[in-house]
Amino acid sequence: MDMNKLGTVLFLILVFTFSSCQTQVPKGVKVAFEEKYAGEKHSKWEVDRNGNYESHFKKDGKEYRADFSPEGEWIETERSIKKKDLPKIVREILKADYDDYKIVELEETQHHSKGLFYDVELKKDGKKQDVEFNKEGEILN
Repeated sequence: MDMNKLGTVLFLILVFTFSSCQTQVPKGVKVAFEEKYAGEKHSKWEVDRNGNYESHFKKDGKEYRADFSPEGEWIETERSIKKKDLPKIVREILKADYDDYKIVELEETQHHSKGLFYDVELKKDGKKQDVEFNKEGEILN
């Protein structure tokens, strides 16, 4: 087989593989997303490690991820943020109590039972740690 035919065959295999691997989202999950985020268009769906469905979408120019159970119950919506977006009290606590940690990831999360909180993923000596703060700076976990 010449290289052009081989390339074409490989390309077709790749296209078929990706098209057959699209996430099948239950109707109840789609309806729940549409009810919660009327008018918003999701860019893609993924299934997370817990078996929940995660929609990636933009709202007001910001990127969000919303998680729904397979039954269509909303779990949480999160977006990545910068340190300057944290409440001042949380920034002060991080400086005072976690200054020797590296901040790996920051997320603002709206959760079905916890409400609004800030998830701070920290790393020190190769070990990662998540700390969840409410807007008053209280640690939730």
